[in-house]
Amino acid sequence: MTLKGFYPVICTTNLAATCDFYMRHLGFAATFESDWYISLRMEQYPQYELAILDPTHPTVPENYQKSVQGLLLNFEVDDVDAVYHRLIQQEQLPLERDLVSEAFGQRHFITADPNGVLIDIITVIPPSEAFASQYLQTP
Repeated sequence: MTLKGFYPVICTTNLAATCDFYMRHLGFAATFESDWYISLRMEQYPQYELAILDPTHPTVPENYQKSVQGLLLNFEVDDVDAVYHRLIQQEQLPLERDLVSEAFGQRHFITADPNGVLIDIITVIPPSEAFASQYLQTP
């Protein structure tokens, strides 16, 4: 298989608010918009894409025509503290997990989009000795 792209698709009937959230807060820009599907691409990093789909559209199999549940999207950044300051302290996004340094090698916080999709903003940090041996490659 030759992979030409890979991106998550968020199923929601709340397309406009979802699109606005990712564009306003996370740097995405729309590359295609219809009343049932929106394709987004990061302006600064065009290899990163995200799509939003109305789950009631006929292309979605009938048994799966429901909105997203249980999704967590990870965004690795250079400076999680700066992003925390902007998104949580300045823009007042919901804080689902406060900023913390984890022994497994992440400093991160979690917010959520309008659908309850969790957004985990992460900066990789050195893991503790207890976790370092569990990495197959050095993080």
